[in-house]
Amino acid sequence: MARQSGLIKLKGTLDNVNFYKTKDGNLARMKTSVDAKRIANDPAFERTRENGKEFGSSAGSGKLLRDAVRPLAMNASDSRVVARLTKLMTAIKNLDTVNDRGNRVVAEGIQSPDGIALLKGFDFNKTALLGSILYKSFSVDTSNGEIEIIDLIPQLDIAYPQGATHVEFSCGFVGLDFEMTQKDLQLSTPVTLPIDQSQTTVTLTPSGIPAIGTTKIFLLKLEFLQKLNGTMYSLKNGAFNSLHIAEVI
Repeated sequence: MARQSGLIKLKGTLDNVNFYKTKDGNLARMKTSVDAKRIANDPAFERTRENGKEFGSSAGSGKLLRDAVRPLAMNASDSRVVARLTKLMTAIKNLDTVNDRGNRVVAEGIQSPDGIALLKGFDFNKTALLGSILYKSFSVDTSNGEIEIIDLIPQLDIAYPQGATHVEFSCGFVGLDFEMTQKDLQLSTPVTLPIDQSQTTVTLTPSGIPAIGTTKIFLLKLEFLQKLNGTMYSLKNGAFNSLHIAEVI
């Protein structure tokens, strides 16, 4: 794959080179002459088949997580979150020491401390990283998913965008079973605060404990709002909102 430069951008096929446009710009790549039947059966493409199978499995694990947190991520994720999560799940899959190459899965890789460490700290919106927005530490109670931020002063402890008058905190407690492709999300009641110098301890408690899941994920969300004539509006379709994986067990 190559990036097109110059004033004229091509689209289509020319001399076995495909020219196309993506979110990353105008690209070009050679058109392959290998047909799908040969890739599926030729022993020379065994590694290709193995990689393809594992890639599909990793992408499926990423989708499972995205589907689980969709109520939180709908207005707090960037346009590249699918690709970023698939890349992350691939790295976790590579930690599977139980299955042979071609059959490695996220369900095994996430059982290792390294797998958990890779998932912890993931931000669904790369343009709104929690670490660059919230300057106050928080604690996570892994027994019930409760997240607490002590003595928060929004105007001092939060990097808020222009036009925001309020910030809303919420958390999610997710149970995932990557092997059985099962999910369960428990949400907290949101806490909305004016962006001023009032000091508040924010306590977010999920409505319950997930009934399923060999992997438990704890998420913290910050959403910016603007109050106008008594009505709260989301700021710029969530471009400044942050959703962060705070803990994984």
